Amino acid sequence: MINPIKNRRSRSAFRIIILAFFILIMVGSILLMLPISSCNGEVTPFPDALFTAVSATCVTGLVVKDTATYWSMFGQIVIIGLIQIGGMGVITVGLMILRASGRKIGLMQREVMQESVAAHNISGIVKLASFIVKGTLLVEGVGAVLLMPIFLKAYKPLKALWYSLFHSISAFCNAGFDLMGEKAQFSSLTSYSANVYFNVVIMFLIIVGGIGFLTWSDVLVHKFSFKKYALQSKVVLLTSAVLIVLPAIYFVFGEYGELPMKERLVSSFFQSVTARTAGFNTQDLSTMSEPGTAVMLFLMMIGGSSGSTAGGMKTTTLAVLFLAAISVFGRKKEVPCFKRRIAEDTIRTAGAILFMYLSLSFIIGAVISKIEGLPLLVTFFEADSAIATVGLTMGITSSLSLISRVLLMGLMFFGRVGGLTLIYAAVSSEDSNARYPLEKIAVG
Repeated sequence: MINPIKNRRSRSAFRIIILAFFILIMVGSILLMLPISSCNGEVTPFPDALFTAVSATCVTGLVVKDTATYWSMFGQIVIIGLIQIGGMGVITVGLMILRASGRKIGLMQREVMQESVAAHNISGIVKLASFIVKGTLLVEGVGAVLLMPIFLKAYKPLKALWYSLFHSISAFCNAGFDLMGEKAQFSSLTSYSANVYFNVVIMFLIIVGGIGFLTWSDVLVHKFSFKKYALQSKVVLLTSAVLIVLPAIYFVFGEYGELPMKERLVSSFFQSVTARTAGFNTQDLSTMSEPGTAVMLFLMMIGGSSGSTAGGMKTTTLAVLFLAAISVFGRKKEVPCFKRRIAEDTIRTAGAILFMYLSLSFIIGAVISKIEGLPLLVTFFEADSAIATVGLTMGITSSLSLISRVLLMGLMFFGRVGGLTLIYAAVSSEDSNARYPLEKIAVG
């Protein structure tokens, strides 16, 4: 029997998460509208400021204004601040502020935090929040130090420091915002496509951010003893490795054959890593073949891992669906994984998530295609990028109409907050003691 009190608390937790993200977006939009936020000192139209704030808070990377050339230093600080809070999680940051102020962390706040980071239980949740904040700042700091030598070659020390911090935070939070627009607007990281060191550092930050805080906590506790890891950690690490290596092999032989071998390898692995959530690109996406675009769509839909800075339907969802299919093929009654059994409700949830992401991205992509008169593959790519909070684009974002931008903002919010969070916040659970008669339906 479902506990009505617990059900109400859960719904309240989901609503608080949604409200927290909404408030942060609104505050960010107002700050970005101020004349001090733009390089020309003029007020930024609300739709443009709102789109930027949504994209930054939802760590997506789709932009209608070039970050380097349109926004002032103040505007860039606002953007990276939204990325930082959105990446770590609004609830996580809020919980740490409460703790720093000396206020007691109650049961309600702990439950909200648990839902926010997809933790399995509520015990140790405050300690986990502290780990997330400290770990994030540490990795971003290391990333900034590693990027400094690159930017010092092109900029004065203070500007190089700012560029290092900005790109380190953006990469770790899987946001995809960059400051390379002064070389060529909306060019992302294409000017560094042949720089192995730069690519490796950015990939390192993206991967660490996309693996998930729960997994890294498990790794730190059990070190290199893979057998002792929780099932989720094992699935995340193995699935992530496969999703990096296999697509990279395709890109090496299927897309970048004209490049020198060193640049081909670097670009292929970078594309494989960034496509699942980060939104940076070192090669022109408009030159990619349709099969290559299909691979990108697949990777974007999957995204990163649960409890991470990444979006998408998550690596664990893909793994559960794959294992469920293998189980069906073998006519097994249960779905085994590393000598453990996956719960039936987890499999049902994975199927629902896949359905939501596929249907929404296709429907919105089709609507935008009709509104803008653009090819469906291009608009589906944009919609997929938005709902998976990736930020990769084929160059159409800034030219879209207001209606299309609103639709993309809705997808970005859905992708970052979580579709199930939105549904659970609106729908209460029913008492499911009663069971209806069983009747079979033929499928397949």
